[in-house]
Amino acid sequence: MTALSDFLVTPAYAQSAGGEGGLLSAGGLMSILPYVAMFAIFYFLLIRPQQQKQKQLRAQLAAIRRGDRVLTAGGIIGVVQKIRDDSNEIEIEIAPNVRVTVVRETLTSVVTSTAKPANDAAPKAD
Repeated sequence: MTALSDFLVTPAYAQSAGGEGGLLSAGGLMSILPYVAMFAIFYFLLIRPQQQKQKQLRAQLAAIRRGDRVLTAGGIIGVVQKIRDDSNEIEIEIAPNVRVTVVRETLTSVVTSTAKPANDAAPKAD
């Protein structure tokens, strides 16, 4: 019976007293390094560009004016007719004589703006 039990049961050996030394040792730091590298890659490829895009959209929505063409979250393109300063609502015209009121945060982009670019000068007549 002992020969059979020696075959089925594996012996357990004690570890040496030195050990690895914990998290701050070279081995512990090397085990965390891949996770830090993955977070850095995710941050620079996914999180940071999305934050910059949201910042740009907030700036566009703050500078919206009458006559700008906008795109809503529902996919409707319209022309801004009235901006209410006291509330967060904007009135846009989606068809001739069809006006709807939308909340400013539901606008996803400004398609075209009536504002004149700062670097465009009037052509000179010779």
